[in-house]
Amino acid sequence: MNLDSISRASDRRPMSLTVKSRVRSRVVFVDLLDLSEGGCKIRAKAGFAEIGDRVTMKVNGVNAPLGSIAWVEGQIAGVAFEGTMHPAVIDYLCSQQNDRDSGPRLRRII
Repeated sequence: MNLDSISRASDRRPMSLTVKSRVRSRVVFVDLLDLSEGGCKIRAKAGFAEIGDRVTMKVNGVNAPLGSIAWVEGQIAGVAFEGTMHPAVIDYLCSQQNDRDSGPRLRRII
């Protein structure tokens, strides 16, 4: 499958978070690799999901829309949301990631 040929309704934003999800009613911790209004790309152990499996995820305390596995290639899978994630929520999650990535902030104490 050529993943570049899949049409996207919205731009995917790169992410680097480990999130708790449920696949086939099992708790699975996955790495969230990117996120868009209509879906995301995740990574976990090979065989963690099959096309059509239902997925729920909680990202930094925010429930993502219910989704299903659209494609699988080894440890990587694409999730298509049944609804959409609001762009402001995606902006918020990206800003939280950027704050975390920038490391501790130094402040002058007087």
